[in-house]
Amino acid sequence: MLVDGFGRELTGVRVSLTDRCNFDCVYCHNEGLGDTRGPMEPRDDEMETDDVVRFLEVCAEFDVDAVKFTGGEPMLREDLEEIVRRTPEGMETSLTTNGTFLEGRAEALVDAGLDRVNVSQDALDPEAFREVTNSGAYDDVMAGVRAAVEAGLTPVKLNMVVFEATAGYVPEMVEYVADNPGLQLQLIEYMPELAGRPEWAIDIGRVHGWLAEQADRVERREMHDRARYHVGSGLVEIVDPVENEEFCANCHRVRVTHEGYLKGCLNRNDDLRSMGEMSRAEIREALQEVVHNRVPYYGEYMVKEDGEWVINEAYIGGRPAYSD
Repeated sequence: MLVDGFGRELTGVRVSLTDRCNFDCVYCHNEGLGDTRGPMEPRDDEMETDDVVRFLEVCAEFDVDAVKFTGGEPMLREDLEEIVRRTPEGMETSLTTNGTFLEGRAEALVDAGLDRVNVSQDALDPEAFREVTNSGAYDDVMAGVRAAVEAGLTPVKLNMVVFEATAGYVPEMVEYVADNPGLQLQLIEYMPELAGRPEWAIDIGRVHGWLAEQADRVERREMHDRARYHVGSGLVEIVDPVENEEFCANCHRVRVTHEGYLKGCLNRNDDLRSMGEMSRAEIREALQEVVHNRVPYYGEYMVKEDGEWVINEAYIGGRPAYSD
């Protein structure tokens, strides 16, 4: 197993299969890369099926036991079922999607071996949904969520980005998952570092406080030391990475862009590492180097000076390359 200089084992990877998307969410940061989306047709810069599978097979050599397929919208890839089917045995497979295509493909994905799915769901009203996503596909998303539950992809996690435009919808979303078995709610703190518009950010601590008052039980999840709130029969989890050193200290994953670049941290783009022509040897070398060069974003890459977070100049350009 690969371990970085801060004792964090690499246990999972997030693989972006495309930067194409049929939504245009106002908060989108495209896995930290910014708005790189272009035409909806497949492009030559996307990793081929065999490239994705070869990368995962190398990850399995290092005991990585989980992969999450992301985008853009990963279900725009017609080979998604094949990629899931060819994922190394024993590696948990999950998917983050906007849900519009799940109704027609959820069963096939389960048959291929998909274990879990996260669906973006920021509002329970079609007009509010349209304002956030710039899409009129609300009914398709709701049908996709139902299809995922019926196909056995439970618990289906609903991802809700919490910012100025959506914070008021949190209570009804909590009630919704409590009333619908098979669903969980994942509240994701808005990240102005990546999406811009800092005036949209809210105090996520107030959401924690409100949920603590509503909850029957509160627990901490090992991954990222996340808080989980049991409200009635529903489960609500908060993902709050902004200025959170504990979150970074408990990060055990790296990312891969749709073009085949390894990314050691969501918040950084100065540490991208190409896997070259995607040979096994090149993948191994790049993966080892990226893990070796990882630092916690907050507390190492970003440090506090006079109460303000500033870039730690010692980490500009990364650490020396990995060597045996």
